Amino acid sequence: MPLEVGIVGLPNAGKTTIFNALTRAGAEITAYATVAEKPNVGMAPIADERLEQVAAVVPSREVTPAALRVVDVPGTGAALLGNLRQVDALLAVLDGFSPDASPDADLETLDLELLVADRDHVERRLERVRTQAKSGDAQLRQEVAELERLLAHVDAGGRLADYAAALPTELAPLTTKPLIPLVNGPDGIDGKLEAELAELPDEEAAAFREGPSALNEVVTRLFQALDVISFFTTGEKETRGWTLRRGQTALEAAEAIHSDIARGFIRCEVIRWNDLVACGSHAEAARRGLQRLEGKAYAVEDGDVLNVRFNV
Repeated sequence: MPLEVGIVGLPNAGKTTIFNALTRAGAEITAYATVAEKPNVGMAPIADERLEQVAAVVPSREVTPAALRVVDVPGTGAALLGNLRQVDALLAVLDGFSPDASPDADLETLDLELLVADRDHVERRLERVRTQAKSGDAQLRQEVAELERLLAHVDAGGRLADYAAALPTELAPLTTKPLIPLVNGPDGIDGKLEAELAELPDEEAAAFREGPSALNEVVTRLFQALDVISFFTTGEKETRGWTLRRGQTALEAAEAIHSDIARGFIRCEVIRWNDLVACGSHAEAARRGLQRLEGKAYAVEDGDVLNVRFNV
């Protein structure tokens, strides 16, 4: 599964505009939302200048960049924010265009909204588990006691992130996720302009900008917050970028590509992307001793080109 990012923001901050700029999904922009509205979901391609260079070595018929899954909820409030409990990070879009804009104040308000949503979530789970614990199940009774302590901690002004004990895994709290603020305005990013440029071919958009996309900086900040790396697979059919958390293994990389590949994992051929480009082929890289075999536990590094040998 690709890494997921949730977009949060106060009304009219430009959340969906930023979502469209990142994903090119063309989602409808509305001033007000209801709980019944479904989140916008799209894939945001990750620009990586190394990808085309790797693809030119084979060459590949298709070039597919790595991507982030982006979820944009139509508003705030506990019910809507609950749609973001499974994402890996939150992107907080802050109004920087309005005459009375105050991004810092908006960020404080958003932080409070997330705290309230988490408290509501803890309370609701406590009510549900209390009912289930009437069966006498010892594990459920233990969870009730832990949730009661957790709710008391929050009501006393504490945050879930600073709770002394381990949090129940079922909670998936919002306030423990990385939160990356993004000002939609002159001091940050022009979301409307980037959304319009996203509708143009890449070459035309680049010429209009006279520089790199401001969205690249957003992705870079997300990568840093999540400690993410990119690796590549390449062949005549496709050269593709993938994402992993730093420290994840060759077996986890294989799982990201396809579960069958992970299940039948034998060995993994590994070469640095720049070594492959410099050599001009896998065969030449192997001849120079720059390609090696690694096992399941190998920690994939940023820029690795992997070829997983497997048998199902």
